[in-house]
Amino acid sequence: MTKFGTPLKSSATKILLLGSGELGKEVAIEAMRLGIEVIACDRYENAPAMQVAHRSYCFPMLDGAEIRKVVEKEKPDFIVPEIEAIATPTLVELEKEGWTVIPTARATRLTMDREGIRRLAAEQLKLPTSPYRFAGSLEELEEGAETVGFPCVIKPTMSSSGHGQSVARKPAELAKSWDFSQKEGRGKTGRVIVEGFIDFDYEITLLTVRHAGGISYCAPVGHIQIAGDYRESWQPHPMKPAPLKKAQAIAKKIVGELCGKNGRGIFGVEFFVKGNDVYFSELSPRPHDTGMVTMVSQTMSEMELHVRAILGLPIPEIPCRPGASVALLADIKTDNPTYTGIEKALKGPGTWVRIFGKPMSPGHRRMGVALAIGKTVKEARKKALASSKEITIS
Repeated sequence: MTKFGTPLKSSATKILLLGSGELGKEVAIEAMRLGIEVIACDRYENAPAMQVAHRSYCFPMLDGAEIRKVVEKEKPDFIVPEIEAIATPTLVELEKEGWTVIPTARATRLTMDREGIRRLAAEQLKLPTSPYRFAGSLEELEEGAETVGFPCVIKPTMSSSGHGQSVARKPAELAKSWDFSQKEGRGKTGRVIVEGFIDFDYEITLLTVRHAGGISYCAPVGHIQIAGDYRESWQPHPMKPAPLKKAQAIAKKIVGELCGKNGRGIFGVEFFVKGNDVYFSELSPRPHDTGMVTMVSQTMSEMELHVRAILGLPIPEIPCRPGASVALLADIKTDNPTYTGIEKALKGPGTWVRIFGKPMSPGHRRMGVALAIGKTVKEARKKALASSKEITIS
C-alpha cells in the first residue's frame, strides 16, 4: 500500500513543478489536498503556482544546470513539467539517474516542439494529420507552403497559446508570417511548421489519462481558438460514436507510445473532425487550457486527474455535466492588474470565476476564466459568456 508523508516533514512526498502558470496552480492545490509538498519553479517571480506552493525558485526553465541544482537540493518524488520550453536534455539525464519525470522525459522531449510530436504521430505511428512541412528559412517556408497549399497555417515549432502563429492565404503573405513567427514564438528554434488547412466540422480536445489502472478518457471538450489561442471551451461536445471511437483509438496509440511501461499523467490530445474522419492535431503531456472547463463540468477536474495519475491513485468513472468556460483576456500592458465586475459575474446560479493571479500583462494575456454549468451545453456557454463580459481588467 502506498504511503504518503506530511508536508514540511522528513516524510513528505514532494512534487516539483517546472512552470507555474494557472494550470500548475490548480495542480498544486489538488496535490496539497492530498498532503503533498509542492515546490514551484518559473522564469518570473510570483507566478500563479508560486503563490500557493510551499517553496518556489525563479530561473529560466531552459537552464538545465539550474533545474539540476533544484532537483538535487529538493529531492522531489516527482518532477512535473507544466510548460513546453524546458531543458529536456537535463530531464532525460535525470530520469536515467533514477528521478521520476511526469509523464516521462521522452514524452516531454518529443512534445517540447511541434516537430518532435508531429513526426512521431504522422511518420512513425502513421496517424492521420493535416499535410505539413517544416521550414528553417523563408525560402523553405515558401517551398513548404507551395506543397501543402493555400491557405496555410504557420506556427513556431516551440510556442504555445498562439504566440507567433498566423495564417497565410497567398504567397505574398509568407514573409510577414515568417517574421512574426521568429519574433513572437516563445522558443527560439528558428523553425516553423506549415500546415495545410483541413475543412473540419469542429475541433476537440480529448483529455486522456494514463494511470495505474490503464487509460481513461474524459468526455470530448469542444473549443474555439483564435490565432491558436483558446477563448472558449465546453463539455461534453456532441460526437457520433464512430469518430469518438476513432479519436479514442488514436489517443490511446500515441499516449501509449509516449508513456511506455511506466509513464502516467493526463494528456490534452487535440483533433480536427470532418464527418467520420478524425485528424490528429497536437498533444500536450499535461493539463490543457481548454480543459479548465472540467473544474465545473466534471466531478474530478483535469488537474485532480493528473495528480491522481501521478501518485498512482485510482481513477474510477469520470462523470460529466454540461459546462463551459470563457477566457478572461487583458489587452493592456500593466504590472498591477485589477479586476472589477466580479460580483456581477457571479450573480447567476451555476457560475464561477477563477482569477489566476498573474502579476502582469505584457499587452495580451489570459488572466482568468469564467465558468458555468447549465441544463445543456448551449445554456452553459451562454451563461459563461455573459459572466465573462461583466469583468473588466485594468
